[in-house]
Amino acid sequence: MMLKVLFASTLLTLGMTGMAQAAGDAAAGAGKSAVCTACHGADGIGLVPIYPNLKGQQVAYLESSLKAYREGQRTGGNAAIMTPMAKNLSDEDIADLAAYYGAMK
Repeated sequence: MMLKVLFASTLLTLGMTGMAQAAGDAAAGAGKSAVCTACHGADGIGLVPIYPNLKGQQVAYLESSLKAYREGQRTGGNAAIMTPMAKNLSDEDIADLAAYYGAMK
């Protein structure tokens, strides 16, 4: 039993380490966010009601949303605007932007 707990704990630690390494860089995201500010504001608050607030959103949600736009999997709402914006973003760009907006309080 103790061995199983130790094994599970080790796996969890390794998994968390891998997630930390995969996490985006908020400072890099700040540098990449200039185009986002046209609709989502410099402070991450949408300039008009049709543009959602990004400030303080969950990082995983922001990442999955941007990837879905990039891959053409999100088609409703603001997809006509967001798909071209996300099309050229790398996974690193998306992680950095998500970290930046997710860190805003």
